Amino acid sequence: MFKKMKGIGLLLISNLLIGITLYLTFNVLAYVVLPAFGIDIRQSVNEMMVVYAMVLGFGGAFISLAFSKQMARAMLDCVRIEQPRTPAEHIIFGSVQEIAQRLKIQIPEVWIYESPDPNAFATGPSKNNSMVAVSTGLLHHLNEQEVRAVLGHEMGHVYNGDMLTTTVLAGLMNTFVYFISMWVRRIFAERDQAGLGFMLSMVLEIVLGILAMIPISWFSRRREFGADAFAAKVYGKDAMISALRAIDRWVNRAQFEPATQDALATMKISGRTSGLLGLFATHPPVEVRIEALERL
Repeated sequence: MFKKMKGIGLLLISNLLIGITLYLTFNVLAYVVLPAFGIDIRQSVNEMMVVYAMVLGFGGAFISLAFSKQMARAMLDCVRIEQPRTPAEHIIFGSVQEIAQRLKIQIPEVWIYESPDPNAFATGPSKNNSMVAVSTGLLHHLNEQEVRAVLGHEMGHVYNGDMLTTTVLAGLMNTFVYFISMWVRRIFAERDQAGLGFMLSMVLEIVLGILAMIPISWFSRRREFGADAFAAKVYGKDAMISALRAIDRWVNRAQFEPATQDALATMKISGRTSGLLGLFATHPPVEVRIEALERL
């Protein structure tokens, strides 16, 4: 109970600090920096717009986080493991249980979902309220030690709090998107061009929303290295390297790109996007991840 209250407290404190930072940043820009360059937005922007943008931006992000487990289960054909029966279920459940006990956190819900691609993901609002799911394809194409390494990777995401930090970043990006679009809408409304302002703000929301995915995707790629390192610490880097190579071999054979075709790709262990779309890739290239593991 104390740990749960502590987690809620940290979440509230982080949101409060973000709100204060945005409020101070807005006031410094609106009343000090921009006027020094001859730009005056004080009549078209006020503090309530910042607050409203924060409510929309962070509200949506944290609601998604709060219901992330339910949404993931709704999108998949999955079965929860509570009493392992088969050897594969014992491996999955036992690995997650072992790592959770070592880290002294609550054991995540353990699920298996039906999918031919070898993959896995972790999600949930906190490290003491999370779920780890593996695909049937992962069990079919990887050996026992490789499966354990993948589970170590996902438990790394859980323990590092990657779901929360990604949500905070998404909320911050959303806040800026909503704020800029509302500002544009208000400027045109003051010029008796409300219709034009509304249409332009909608276009801006779409364009800026797409651009906001670039820093979010960059952070997602960075967190994969941390989760890989965690798995290497628990089960050894050779097991994690072997697991990544096995997954990559299957991807190459199937000519499948999870990062562009899978709605849950941002949460999974494997993804692939190249070229300009690499800016929106949620996972680094496998060869880069293997190089990072070999340097450990």
